[in-house]
Amino acid sequence: MNLPLSPDALQGLRVVEMGQLIAGPFAGKTLGDFGADVIKIEAPGAGDPLRNWRKILDGTSVWWQVQSRNKRSIALDLRSPEGQDIAKRLIGQTDVLIENFRPGTLEGWGMDYASLSRDNPGLIMLRISGYGQTGPYRDQPGFGVIGEAMGGLRHLTGEPDRVPVRCGISIGDTLAALHGTIGVLTALYHRKVNGGHGQVIDVALTEAVLNVMESLIPEYSAFGEVREPAGSALPGIAPSNAYKCRDGVVLIAGNGDNIFKRLMATMGRNDLGLDPDLADNAGRVKRVEEIDAAIGQWTLGQTVDRVLEQLTEAKVPAGRVYTARDIVNDPHFRARDMILRQTTRDGHDMDVPGIVPKLMGTPGRVRSSAPRLGDDTDAVLAELGLSPEQIEQLRQQQVIA
Repeated sequence: MNLPLSPDALQGLRVVEMGQLIAGPFAGKTLGDFGADVIKIEAPGAGDPLRNWRKILDGTSVWWQVQSRNKRSIALDLRSPEGQDIAKRLIGQTDVLIENFRPGTLEGWGMDYASLSRDNPGLIMLRISGYGQTGPYRDQPGFGVIGEAMGGLRHLTGEPDRVPVRCGISIGDTLAALHGTIGVLTALYHRKVNGGHGQVIDVALTEAVLNVMESLIPEYSAFGEVREPAGSALPGIAPSNAYKCRDGVVLIAGNGDNIFKRLMATMGRNDLGLDPDLADNAGRVKRVEEIDAAIGQWTLGQTVDRVLEQLTEAKVPAGRVYTARDIVNDPHFRARDMILRQTTRDGHDMDVPGIVPKLMGTPGRVRSSAPRLGDDTDAVLAELGLSPEQIEQLRQQQVIA
């Protein structure tokens, strides 16, 4: 279906991002990918610490190139009265403010929501923190890893009777960011369609993780059952696991009733596929060890490619465990523009993840690469009405950089 392309979906939306590292900035990135004008306020000197996280190329993290695309950077000292005044003026002309400081930080700078919304009643403020803006833990520091632990995720990752492991990325932060983005878009809809005012969106890292924990809480409430780690299996769903092959590992999700029959037929195990006791998931869960053993015996003598070839023909969901190299070289990711070539402002070309979700009429796009620290300070201040002389005076006072 070919639809006429419209302007960027969020064109005309102004966002001020005061967060740093992952959670707040990921929400800003998501809005920026769909056309919002995202103005990122950074501290003069070092800027966002993410600029120096993990792999560094010419003094800047390559992670930064993804997280901060489609943003403008203003280097502003928020600890100075002059910097706070400029920030308030900027927020007074914006639609959305994103921050992920510890609760109380903005209040200490005179930027509580009541004050900011007095001059800008339509302001939508996204606040992401470890535990939320209320409750007994609100003042405790909290990173994504703590949210993953207290939200229940970390307990389930790993093998039984082993120390829990993390999933390898800061999933707690990005889950909070995505929940925050949903909140922003919901509040924007309410403001526009229902004539509502702006509002505060309070996202806790712990709660964002808990919200995706499926039936964890009702299982405990109804049965007193605490779900335990199960390695690569999905407890209560069978068969769905990782299986060793001659040259690697394959993931097979054969838990649909008809899919299970096709899987067993492909394996030459119709004795299991046509067994009436295994016709539904409840029956298969009771004999999951037997089923997993049969699948594992079948895969072990074959290559991953050979297993996937047979299961693709049988229409059984299966896949290999991808590395970064596999992702970049996969033709399907390429065909769907999930690997984009981006040029940094220092002239380096690199592959970066594409944009999700795919909107057919107003697709997201990379309009600009990630900024250097303070690249847009003068331009943003000029938009606020400051003269070149006023801007230079602020620079001399080290309020801006």
